[in-house]
Amino acid sequence: MEWTDEAKTLFKQIPFFVRPFAKGKIEKLAEEMGATIIDKDIYIQAKAKFNDPKKSGEA
Repeated sequence: MEWTDEAKTLFKQIPFFVRPFAKGKIEKLAEEMGATIIDKDIYIQAKAKFNDPKKSGEA
């Protein structure tokens, strides 16, 4: 699956040891949404879906 440069930049903020797992989850979600390209919007949706706000300090 293709990623936009903007999405790639955001993806690099994820710790390197989690990236392979995160990439698979993001691409699977995008595929389920019918997307063929991962862009900033899809990345943000995936992050919101998979992040636990209790762990991230957002809640």
